[in-house]
Amino acid sequence: MNSKSHLLIGVLVLFLVVMSGQVAASVYDPSQRRDVEAFIDELVTERDFDRLLLEELFSEAQQRQDVRDLMSRPAERVLAWHEYRQIFITNQRIAAGREFMQKYAATLNRAEEEYGVEAEVIAAIIGIETFYGRNKGRHRVIDALATLSFDYPEAASRDRSAFFRSQLVEFLNLTRQQGLNPRLPLGSYAGAMGYPQFIPTSYRDFAVDFSGDGFIDIWTNPVDAIGSVANYFKAHGWQTGQRILVEANLESQAGPLQDLRHNRFDRLPLEEVIQQGLLPREPLDLDTATQVLPMAFKLEEGERFVIGLPNFYVITRYNHSRMYALAVYELVDALRQ
Repeated sequence: MNSKSHLLIGVLVLFLVVMSGQVAASVYDPSQRRDVEAFIDELVTERDFDRLLLEELFSEAQQRQDVRDLMSRPAERVLAWHEYRQIFITNQRIAAGREFMQKYAATLNRAEEEYGVEAEVIAAIIGIETFYGRNKGRHRVIDALATLSFDYPEAASRDRSAFFRSQLVEFLNLTRQQGLNPRLPLGSYAGAMGYPQFIPTSYRDFAVDFSGDGFIDIWTNPVDAIGSVANYFKAHGWQTGQRILVEANLESQAGPLQDLRHNRFDRLPLEEVIQQGLLPREPLDLDTATQVLPMAFKLEEGERFVIGLPNFYVITRYNHSRMYALAVYELVDALRQ
C-alpha cells in the first residue's frame, strides 16, 4: 500500500471518529448564502472548478460555532507567559521530543545538511505544534475555513475573512491537485494541517516530498513534515548556528521600549535597544545595526526581559506570537541538553 493510500485511510478514520461526536450545524448552502454563491462563481470562472461539485461540497460544509469561539480566544491572547509555558514545556513533551529525534535521526540530520536548520529546531516546531503528531487537530478543514471565510467572529473582520478565503481557495486547489476528497482532511480550528500544522498556502509554498515517494504527505508522513519545516525556515532566513535570543536586564524604559509587553514585531537596531536601557546579560558578537526584538514576558512574580535575535524573528514568521517563539526556544534548549 502506498503513502497516498495510507493517508486516505488514516484521514477517513479520524473523520469518522470526529463526526460521530459532532452536533448538527448550519451549512453553507449556496442557494441560501449569496456570499458563498459568489465565491463559487469566482472559483468556476477564474480557476476552472466544477460548479456542481462545489455546490454539493458547500451544501455539506458546516458553520462551526466552536471554531468561532476558539478563534476569539487563542491561548496566545488570553494567557500570561508563565501560564502558556506550562502547556508546552513539560517533561512529557521533552521526553517525546527526544524519542522523536532518536527515531528520525537520519532524516533530521539530512534536513539539517540540506536546509541549514538544526535538528532540535525542526523537532521543537513539530513538538509545539502537534506533540509529535499526537494532536493534529479534530476539525474538518473545509468546515473551519468556510466558517472563518464567511462568518469570522469579530466585527472588524474583513481583512481576516479575506485571508481565510485565500486559504480556502488554496485548500480546494490542494485537494484537487492531490486527488483528495476535500471533506476528509482534519486540522486545527484555523485550518492548519498535519504534523507541522501548515495552512494551505504554506503547504503550497513550502511542503516538500522529503521521503521521495512522489507524494507530499504532511498528515501521516513525518519525513515529509521534517523536510517541509526545514524548507520553511530556510526560506524565511534562518541563520545556521546562530543564537535565538539573549537574556537582558531593563535599566530604563522610554521611547520605543514602551512596546516591550505587546505582541509587536517592529524590530529595532541593537544599538538603539541598548541605548534605551535594555542591556544583554552577555556579550553579543553582532553588528550593532542588527534588527532585534526587545521583549518582556510576565512571570508569576516579576518579568523576564529578552532580546530576540534574527532567528527568533524567523520563528515568529511560523506563528505570529512572541510567546510561541519563546516556547520553541525553550524546547530547543531542552532537547539540546
